[in-house]
Amino acid sequence: MKVRRSDRLIDMTRYLLERPHTLVPLTFFSKRYESAKSSISEDLAIIRRTFAARQTGILETVPGAAGGVRFMPTIGQEEASNFITDMANRLSESDRLLPGGYVYLSDLLGTPEVLRQIGRLIATQYLDQSVDAVMTVATKGIPIAQSVSQYLNVPFVIVRRDSKITEGSTVSVNYVSGSSARIEKMELSKRSLKPGSGVLIVDDFMKAGGTVNGMRGLIEEFGANLVGISVFAEGKFAGDRMVSDYTSLIRVDDVDTKANTLHAVAGNYLDYNHELFGRLREQ
Repeated sequence: MKVRRSDRLIDMTRYLLERPHTLVPLTFFSKRYESAKSSISEDLAIIRRTFAARQTGILETVPGAAGGVRFMPTIGQEEASNFITDMANRLSESDRLLPGGYVYLSDLLGTPEVLRQIGRLIATQYLDQSVDAVMTVATKGIPIAQSVSQYLNVPFVIVRRDSKITEGSTVSVNYVSGSSARIEKMELSKRSLKPGSGVLIVDDFMKAGGTVNGMRGLIEEFGANLVGISVFAEGKFAGDRMVSDYTSLIRVDDVDTKANTLHAVAGNYLDYNHELFGRLREQ
């Protein structure tokens, strides 16, 4: 049955938004709506302009017989900056500082809208890179990994500190916990990664970077490749971190244990991706 253009535009937009980084042939849309490819191309041009104007993402055209269109979600610099500022303000609220210098994040990382924006931010940074899997450690990093993996349309894998029988055979590494200087163990199912995979590490909070460094060691054990490291927040740390090349959305720059308060500011994400946002504005 023929479909009106307004209905096609709504359905095509929904279809593309739900399948990021997926190549969709024009013939698929043509058969779906019983419309000529020329009409489908015109519809896609409208969607492309709207996505670009709203900085929702890039609708890439892949030429050739096996080509089609691919939607790649992004976030604009202004929206990213506003979100990061809001998160920094909310992290600076009273009573977020927990014993041991930990920061309470469960309310933020349990909010769907916050997780969606975190996923868009991190996925935008790795727009041009080949990511085959997103890695995190149980448990607080799981919702972040799931959000990022959804926008990149790749699997996410969960590193655990204790073995689960449901994981089957595992690969384990010992690592030094940066905050306590203790030797600890983490492991990952052997089925989780293939050799040569490009892996993006994400986590909720980083202090010295010992846990992230342990995940980097696991990636090496699998013969995979580290694509990047992104964390929601980094804590104040006096010594040298075990990882240096990473991005953070938020940075805790002042902690007062007596008053039980902290102060958070924007992390290095916006500065790190300044050139990327410039290119996105020109799309």
